[in-house]
Amino acid sequence: MHLDPQNSIGVFDSGVGGLTVVRALMERLPFEHIHYFGDTARVPYGVKSVETIGHYTTQIAEFLLEKQVKLLIIACNTMAAVSSQVVRDLSPAPVLDVIEAGALNALAATRSRRIGVIGTPTTVNSNAYGRAIHQVEPNARVVSQACALFVPLVEEGWLDHPVTRLTAQEYLKPVLAEKIDTLVLGCTHYPLLKPLLSEVAGPDVVLVDSAEAMAERTAALLTDLNLHTASRTPAEYHFWVTDVPLRFQAIGERFLGRSLSNVHVVKW
Repeated sequence: MHLDPQNSIGVFDSGVGGLTVVRALMERLPFEHIHYFGDTARVPYGVKSVETIGHYTTQIAEFLLEKQVKLLIIACNTMAAVSSQVVRDLSPAPVLDVIEAGALNALAATRSRRIGVIGTPTTVNSNAYGRAIHQVEPNARVVSQACALFVPLVEEGWLDHPVTRLTAQEYLKPVLAEKIDTLVLGCTHYPLLKPLLSEVAGPDVVLVDSAEAMAERTAALLTDLNLHTASRTPAEYHFWVTDVPLRFQAIGERFLGRSLSNVHVVKW
């Protein structure tokens, strides 16, 4: 397959969370066109079986490949944790995933090699971050914590609510007790909680935002493969969802920090 630099980047997620990755891409690569797919009808993925997640992930990747994307980004940590190899096997375009990006940034940031990871139950149970980190640094100490309540709190807009603060304190207590110096935000919803999590974790803990990590990795890969668009006109963004586009638009604008148009519904 010939990869055309003028083609779009394909980004996909189980729902709205991957828009934090899109926002980081918009800021880092303002001329690159993007097709974003959020599977809003079947979210959340974090409680589904590995087989089901694999089936859904394949379906979405094939949809975006039909759009002739030059790069696929798995923006959902849960999908990346259990299905990244499936996508790499079927895609003629290069594939990046948030777990690999987050793991490498965590290793670059840590001084003590004691790294905390927070994510959905499926991401944490898969130990995908632990494997990715240990592949590079076998002596690193990785402490993981599932934070099932963060996603609904973020989607509710309770980013600095007393309930969210108490929840964060409870979740982070056992992780901080391990004297970590780096904390990976292992879910694309979590960057919206960054100010609160930074306060709870304290000044000695570096937070690794997987969305920012992904934007840097994407820019580097486009440079390596000579796939940056030559266009200097405003980029086009298309958003594909499987259900309730109005809710997606309302929450999505909070995630993107800008108005959101070109939302299309896919019926399977």
